[in-house]
Amino acid sequence: MTEYTIHPLVVGANETDQGVMTYLKGYGRRIWIPIYVFYLEGGDRKILVDTGLEQFVVPPEIGAEHGVEILEFEDALSTVDLEPEDIDVIIHTHLHNDHCENDYKCTNAKVYVQKTELEFFEEPHPIDHRYYPDLLDDVQLVTLEGEAEIADGIQVVPSPGHTPGTQSVLIQTRQGKVGIAGFCCNEGNFPEKGPAVTPGVHTDALAAYDSIQRFREMADILLPLHDFSVGQRKRIP
Repeated sequence: MTEYTIHPLVVGANETDQGVMTYLKGYGRRIWIPIYVFYLEGGDRKILVDTGLEQFVVPPEIGAEHGVEILEFEDALSTVDLEPEDIDVIIHTHLHNDHCENDYKCTNAKVYVQKTELEFFEEPHPIDHRYYPDLLDDVQLVTLEGEAEIADGIQVVPSPGHTPGTQSVLIQTRQGKVGIAGFCCNEGNFPEKGPAVTPGVHTDALAAYDSIQRFREMADILLPLHDFSVGQRKRIP
């Protein structure tokens, strides 16, 4: 089986409340969360998980404070010797704007999303303001229905609840299977004892709870989608 190296590239950061990550826990504690593009190096195709934000404003000290370099999309790709046109595949965890704003730059990429997520993207509920209708214009969409193998050693698994069509990504590496959480979370969602904590933003809290419990058991190494510790590692493994 093909083994990959994962490069977590930070392409933005947002200031928010810890309760946005952890349902009914941590409210009132202001935090910064990183926005990632994950480059999966290995195999014969150039594969990204998410494409992040296109425009953002982050105080310059935030990257240094958290031990990461926060770069524009093109600059982040250049650190792994890539340009947007080089990308063959984009796997989307979900379609909130902070995960897909740079899709259109990857003109040669096929974009993989769950069918249920695309349907919700096209007719979102008014309570969820994170779906921007033009973000998938002119991209090559491939819709999935359930678990799927995207490439040898790369699998997607539905993790609904944060959004209807959230999917997590499992990647084979030389140190075992790595899981990229499809839902917005940080280390606070994964306490050492007790169950994992439901993501603070969700369309279905019960499904989100079930999904994060399943995800916790899926892989040898877990990567929370919005935790600075992931970017501090530069490459995984």
